[in-house]
Amino acid sequence: MTHKIILDTDPGIDDAMAILFAEAHPAIELLAITTVFGNATIEHGTHNALWLKQKYGMKADVAQGAAAPLLREPVGPTTVVHGPTGFGDVTAGEVSISADSRPAWQYIVEALKAAPGEITLVTIGPLTNLALALAQAPEITKLVKQVVVMGGAFGVNGHRGNVTPYAEANIHDDPEAADAVFTADWPVVIIGLDVTQQSFFSGAYLDALRDEAGEPGRFLWDVSRFYLRFYSERIGLDGCHVHDPSAIAYVVDPELFTLRDGPVRVIDSGPAIGHTLQKFDGKSHPHDEWADYPAQRVGVAVRDQALLSLYRETLVAWGKGH
Repeated sequence: MTHKIILDTDPGIDDAMAILFAEAHPAIELLAITTVFGNATIEHGTHNALWLKQKYGMKADVAQGAAAPLLREPVGPTTVVHGPTGFGDVTAGEVSISADSRPAWQYIVEALKAAPGEITLVTIGPLTNLALALAQAPEITKLVKQVVVMGGAFGVNGHRGNVTPYAEANIHDDPEAADAVFTADWPVVIIGLDVTQQSFFSGAYLDALRDEAGEPGRFLWDVSRFYLRFYSERIGLDGCHVHDPSAIAYVVDPELFTLRDGPVRVIDSGPAIGHTLQKFDGKSHPHDEWADYPAQRVGVAVRDQALLSLYRETLVAWGKGH
């Protein structure tokens, strides 16, 4: 079975890991890469996406999206984690190709209308483009196959936040957009820190990719150097968590993950801004800002070794052709 996806991304280091995973896996047809602010500025992120498309001969369109959140002031690119332009020590070179003329939200709407029920939206950055698409064309909730989000943290497995004590970066960057996406009447799967921090690309794992996965493996090793320095200096780990590639892994093999059902809301002000909360107990309350919204699915467990094997096998097989 082939899964058609549009990958909405803020191309930083783990985004590059996810983009190549999506391009490499034979069960995924990567229709488009839509860009959003986040790990890098929208200009750097779009350039990074175009450079990867050109470098690896991807057929996917690239469409540039939102440069800032819907309402809140931007928190700025995450240069401490992803470097000055998003790819750490690697600088994307010149490109001779251009992005699609449509803004990302319009590209998404028109693609869903052209292929109703066929396309999965996979988001691994702030959710601004999807919120804009919903605002312009609410009917797309009936046209999408599913929405898979890397974002959020629900306190499962001890994981609560990575940019504040209770917020994950993608949601914190645009909490109003995330709440709009999570409360819309379409099927959403949220692959958050609860599971992405349970999987780990060790230094040795990335060394093996460098040695076994051809040029793509060497590129992933190069681009991960800055990322691993951050993890080593800030967290004391030799390696990195498997954030964005986990969303692609879910599309390829949902059985890798255990999910929990219930409506999800996002805190949009105060010290807990960006905090994601799921009601999953079914209890009735006199005041309940969850009750009227559809149940979404949140990842609560992952078969991490199987996920790591899937990623490695996919990249090694693809890398032999590069």
